[in-house]
Amino acid sequence: MLIEIDGTVVSEDLIKEAFVCDLSACKGACCVEGEAGAPLEPEEITKIERDFSKIAPYLNEAGKKVILETGVFVKGLDGDLETPLVAGRECAYTVFDEEGKAACGIEKAFKAGKINWQKPISCHLYPVRIQSYSKLTAVNYHQWKICSAACMLGNTLKVPVFKFVKKALIRKFGKRWYEKLEKVAEQIQK
Repeated sequence: MLIEIDGTVVSEDLIKEAFVCDLSACKGACCVEGEAGAPLEPEEITKIERDFSKIAPYLNEAGKKVILETGVFVKGLDGDLETPLVAGRECAYTVFDEEGKAACGIEKAFKAGKINWQKPISCHLYPVRIQSYSKLTAVNYHQWKICSAACMLGNTLKVPVFKFVKKALIRKFGKRWYEKLEKVAEQIQK
């Protein structure tokens, strides 16, 4: 079933499936695995360019080198804007802690109070993916085997996908939109 809310079509999977990131299990594999960088919106590129000097201290040398060579974004094979990759692997904005867990250098700059935005919305929303069309926006749950621990933890804690990404959904679509989704979820979950 698809749910229509204010120009969006939301997959019922956001309500029926459970998800809570388990970084101790996956170590942030979504920042490393895959064939492309994280999707970027044009206004995010402007923010990265504006704030790069504040973000750079939170990046590793390999990531900074790639960004200086390619720019703060690249165009993917499909023409979409995305983050550059280091040697075809991790996002150039990814940093690793001493345990090998991936984190976002942009988000680290945000948490340190250096910039006023958290990270690209596509990363903040994950495992939700957004696809814009001419008349509507699709809001879907992206299932990926590297997130199996997150699905298990979500089921254990009984946290549906839409609740796990609540802040990101509100950031993207607004509080009213999210409240409408909550009302639909209450009806579906009865």
